[in-house]
Amino acid sequence: MDYIPRLKTKYAAEIAPALKEQFGYKSTMEIPRLLKISVNQGLGQAITDKKMIDQGIEEMSAITGQRAVSTKSKKDISNFKLRKGMPVGVRVTLRGEKMYEFLDRLVSVAIPRIRDFRGINDKGFDGRGNYTFGVPEQIIFPEIDIDKVANINGMDVTFVTSAKTDKECLALLKEFGLPFKNQKA
Repeated sequence: MDYIPRLKTKYAAEIAPALKEQFGYKSTMEIPRLLKISVNQGLGQAITDKKMIDQGIEEMSAITGQRAVSTKSKKDISNFKLRKGMPVGVRVTLRGEKMYEFLDRLVSVAIPRIRDFRGINDKGFDGRGNYTFGVPEQIIFPEIDIDKVANINGMDVTFVTSAKTDKECLALLKEFGLPFKNQKA
């Protein structure tokens, strides 16, 4: 018997029927679903300290459960002493089982550990049914040992969905359990 992530079964059993009823979809293929989660971390100080990229890759791989890759600069910027091709960050793109596992850990373990947390801001939608929000520090994830962290860095988490509008995406992410701030009516 194969392992199926908890949120994947929840999507099929509860979330998809709730969205179908809420928006009145005629086909199950119209129902928005999560396509991928992109996690990236900009490491600007890596220009002077080359070990930061290796630490970033190691931390990001531990957090997501998938090997991270470094991102390189696309052009020269003399004010920042930046040359084209220098590593400036790390990123991971999650799909399938690992995507649902990461989302489950993010919602149930990591987000509640954010200091002074009052909900996720609902201003990160792009108009095409995708949502991005920033995590202030990587130490909210239990996979990171606080004693071994040299620098505290934030990261961006992007949810790419098949939703056509921001309203559909918001409903989908709320069903998955993301704690958005209460909207004032």
